[in-house]
Amino acid sequence: MLKSVCPILPSRDFDATSAFYGKLGFREAARFDVEGYSILVRDNVELHFFNHSKHDPDVSEHGAFVRVDDAADLSARFETIDLPSEGIPRFAKAENKPWGVCELQIVDPDGNLLRMGHIVDER
Repeated sequence: MLKSVCPILPSRDFDATSAFYGKLGFREAARFDVEGYSILVRDNVELHFFNHSKHDPDVSEHGAFVRVDDAADLSARFETIDLPSEGIPRFAKAENKPWGVCELQIVDPDGNLLRMGHIVDER
């Protein structure tokens, strides 16, 4: 039986990653500097990071989709963080997508894309 999934994403700097995600309500649950691994948690979601000091955010293809109860509400909360709408990092407000999901998008300083959303019945 499958229970959950935890994406493993690159981080050039665990301090910067932790600070960025801290603004999104995540806390550092574990950090292993020698091994190059960090785990951030919010509610039932875990984001795992591996140390990759030479990672290029501009060509990153890493990401994850996080199911949430209400993407519009979460989006309104994230808007107060004042992230730009272009570049890296960036934030795109929640909107209903053609594939039946209300979704917001966040790109972190390492170019990792987090799409967060909930299913809507508008298809």
